[in-house]
Order: sequence, then C-alpha cells, then structure tokens
Amino acid sequence: MQANILPLKNQILLQSFLVPQGKREDGQPSHSFLVKTKNIQFINTDQYWNESFEKLASVSLISNMTTYLRTKYNMGGVFLVNVVSIWSGCSNITPLAGAFLADAHLGRFLTLLFGSLASFLGMGMVTLTAGVDELRPPNCQGLATCSDPQKWQLAFLFAGLGFMAIGSGGIRACNIAFGADQFDTNTEKGRSQLKSFFNWWYFSFTIALIIALTVVIYIQTNISWFIGFLIPTCCLALSIMIFLIGRNTYIRLKPQGCVFIDMAKVINAACRKRHVRIVPSGNSLYEPVPKETAENQISVLRHTDRFKCLDKAAVVVDSSTELNAEGVAKDSWRLCNVEQVERLKCVVGIIPVWVAGITCFITMEQMNTFGVLQVIQSDTRVGNFNIPPGWMGLASMIALAIWIFIYECVYVPNASKISKKEARLSLQIRVKIGIFMSILCLAVAAFVEIRRRDLALKEGTFISPLGIAIFLPQFILSGLTEAFAAVSVMEFLNNQVPETMRSVAGAIFFLSLSIASYLNTLIVNIVEMLSGLHGRKPWLGGHDLNQNKLERFYILIAGLGVLNFIYFHFYASRYILSYEESKRRQTVLETRIDHVDLPEKKS
Repeated sequence: MQANILPLKNQILLQSFLVPQGKREDGQPSHSFLVKTKNIQFINTDQYWNESFEKLASVSLISNMTTYLRTKYNMGGVFLVNVVSIWSGCSNITPLAGAFLADAHLGRFLTLLFGSLASFLGMGMVTLTAGVDELRPPNCQGLATCSDPQKWQLAFLFAGLGFMAIGSGGIRACNIAFGADQFDTNTEKGRSQLKSFFNWWYFSFTIALIIALTVVIYIQTNISWFIGFLIPTCCLALSIMIFLIGRNTYIRLKPQGCVFIDMAKVINAACRKRHVRIVPSGNSLYEPVPKETAENQISVLRHTDRFKCLDKAAVVVDSSTELNAEGVAKDSWRLCNVEQVERLKCVVGIIPVWVAGITCFITMEQMNTFGVLQVIQSDTRVGNFNIPPGWMGLASMIALAIWIFIYECVYVPNASKISKKEARLSLQIRVKIGIFMSILCLAVAAFVEIRRRDLALKEGTFISPLGIAIFLPQFILSGLTEAFAAVSVMEFLNNQVPETMRSVAGAIFFLSLSIASYLNTLIVNIVEMLSGLHGRKPWLGGHDLNQNKLERFYILIAGLGVLNFIYFHFYASRYILSYEESKRRQTVLETRIDHVDLPEKKS
C-alpha cells in the first residue's frame, strides 16, 4: 500500500521543485537548475522515505509512551501526565537550538544528520529499558502492590528520552525547511505548488504512519515491547542511511547567520534610541547594499510601516560616529540595518496567531494523555480482539488525512473550476474551524468520561464496560483540530518569513507545541492542588480515573478554547496576511531609502 502513496507524493512535489540557485553549505554555488528530472525525482523520493521512516520511529514511541509508562513503569495519574508533557515540551523547545545551529553554523543538512544520530541513541536506550528487566520496576500484582521505579531506573529512562528530545531539536527545526528548499519559489508554478506543500507534507507521512503504526503498536502492546521498540529504532537507522545516500543530490544552502542574535541586536538598538522621534522625512535609515548579487537569488526585505518603534534601531543619528569610511556600521549592537529590523517585524507579526494556536495544541495534549488513560480503563475488546489503546491516535491521523485529501483533491480543484481562479479556504476560516473543533472535542470527551465512570462505578469494576468505539469521536475531532489549526498555523508561519528564516519558522511552530505541553503540565498541577483544598477529593490524581472528575477538567480546558476563539476572531485574525500581501513584503534584490527627521546635532 505504501507503494501506491509514493507516486502521488512525487506527482504533487516533483513538478517544479527546482530550488533557487544559491550557495551550498560548502560555499560553492548550487547548480540546481541543471538537475535533470530523474535526479529531482530521486531527491524527493529519498526525502519522502527518510521523512516516513523518521516519523515512524518517533511517533510510534510517542503514541504509545503513555501506555508503556503506565504498564511497565507503574506510573499513574498526574506524575505520568507530567512526565509525558515535560518530555513532549522538551522535544518541541529544542528546535530553537536546532534552528540556531542550522542558520548560524552547521546548515540544515548537518543539523538534520546530528539530530537523527542523537534520536537514534535515545531510542536505543529506551529500547533497552524494554528488553532488560533490571532497568524497570517489577510488574504490578494488582493495584495495591505496584512498586515505584528506583531513581537510577528513572535516570536511565529519562536520559534516553532526553537524547530523543535533543535529536528532535535538529530534526524538527530543519525537516520542513530543508524540504521547502527544494522548491523554486521564483516561478509562478513553484509558488502555486508551495501552497499545497504543507498539506501534502502532513498527508504523506500520516498515511505512512497509519499503515505502520497499526503493526508497531500492536506488537508493542500484545507481543513484545522490546520488539515493538526495536522496529522503529531500526527504521530510524535506515532513515539515516537513506539520508546519507542522497547527500550529494540535495540542495544545501549556506548558513546566512543567526537570526536570533540579529533580533537581540535590533531590540537593544531600538531601546537605546527609544527617545529618537521618527517623522516622514529627514535622515535616512541604515540600509547598506546587499553583499549577495543577483546571481545568488537572495531575497531582500524592504522597509514596511508596521511596528515603527523598531525602526529606531536602523536610524543613523550621527553618521560620523556610527559609520566607518565604507559606510558600514561600527557597532552592530547600536545600529542595525533595515533587513535585520524587518526580520524581527516578521516574527513580531506572527506572534498573535501563534498564541492562538497554543490553546488548540493543549487540546491535542489531552487526547495523548488523559484520552489514552480513558481507553485503558474501558472495554477494548472487539470480538476476541483487544484494541491497543495507542491505536486510538490512528483515528486522529485518519481524520486528518481524509480531510486533507478531500480538500486538496476535491474541494480546491472543483471550487477553482467554478470560480475560474484558485479557490482555497482562507487561513482565518481554517484556524477558526480548528479552534471550534478543539472546543467540541473536549465537550464530547467530557460527556464520554461521565458515561464511562458511571458505568464503572455501577458495576464496581476498575475497567468500565463501556465499549472503545464511543471514544472515536473525541479522537477524530482532535485530528480535525490538527488538520485545520496546526496545518494552518504552520503554513502561516512559513508564509510570513523570508526563505532565510524558514528554520526559525519551524522552530517557532514547535515552540508553540512545547509551550502547550508546559502549560498543560502547569494547569494539571494547579487543578489538582486547588480542587483538593479543604479536604476535598481532587479532580485528578492517583491510578484510578474512576475516583476522579476528569470531565470537569475537560470542561475547564474547553472554556479556555472559547476564550481563545473570541481572542482570535476579534484580534489575532487581523494579523493573517494573504499570500500576495506576504510576497509583496518579500521582494528580490530591492532596496529603498526611507527617511526620518532628527534634530540637527549641535556643533
């Protein structure tokens, strides 16, 4: 079945993905315009399998980690949720460091390679915990005789998870950006297909995961955790090998410097010149001639009128003291160029929409933790077959893949044919739908939890007789939340920054996932503490959901979703720009002098 997906992937991604000619990481010009079609097909096919194997390796562990820690490390309640959320948060915050290394020093290829090696080491250690009994506490003999893991056992487990988080920093910051480097955004055809890139990127590996995870998670849950972990570890090793095989065919752009340091310089310079008044005409802003020539196709951001307070960082107050004889700034921490200022403006401009996405990701966190715990304490039998709780995540993936396929292959072509122009749902509409889906997901989950717990208490059993099928709607809604909100936020971030900042855009996206994980941990602990005041039984905690009030927690998070919808509708949605507006901000080799009036310096 995977063989049927590959031609579809190539058909979508191989038609015009010649990369703009630039510098490779070794400093040599990239002659991508000479690459023949069959070589391009090899590059994208190679990247497809590398992406699929890497995702198979990471997600097969992530999807079933809650079940593994519950059954093999005897973790439960809030501690288990904290471990999973903190690990998820670390995995999503390390891409900031990965983006720094990729943009400033190593380039995307080497950052991806080192990240993959770190992930392989971490997965190997986690696999050992499943294969060596001494690395885990004894199995529970009923709820009353569960032994807690020893500190050194937890240390070994956490070290493995830590290496996986470090590896995620290199992989997640560069995977999307490295793939986007293979597009020719200087042609109309390339720009048009880049609009579909993020949807098809999600679709391709989701389909591969649906096929593979059904097997891997079943092996982990019903046959052997060791074999179930060994398979994705071997897949990651194969992914690294495939990635190295194609090393001479990739387009590898030279690092352009660290954007984060430039941002710090702009903030510092703007603060130092906070008393400078900017008026429509007068002395020029510092805008040196770009070092790159037209041959290298490096885009230049022109000056914009938004966030004018940041323009003060580029104001030349006294050219004799701030510029040398060649017209170059003497101190880059006191005087920044317009390009640096506009890069920071790009990041500031995406923050409102980025914040709106965080609450949606908190909803997805619930299904990965408490949602799986709900399934564990329910009847998972379908005939004589036990459904692994980790399989519930497949419902989310299938829903995501089906929607993307319908949207790209049915809605867009037919709507475009009717309107005689490209017709797509706007980012504003898609994000709003995603937020609404997140609210509906939690409302459904709360209703199902009430039903599950009531049946368990009525029967007096730890496992509720409620069938597993009733949990499908909440996981499907979680997948639709990701399809509408997560994909749209990712698309928005990458669309609003220049090509040289794509690694930063990827890091910022995963930073939102990290913050969502940490906020989820904070909210869970606060709710447990406050709900347990005055001797009351807390809503969360312990090993038995039947003694909790999980539905109240779900309703609380749904309330945050309602506030998020109001925030996005009345404020954040105004910051979403269309592709055409974004492209007008990203001009190629265009400079313009903007002026300000400054008081004349007294002699």
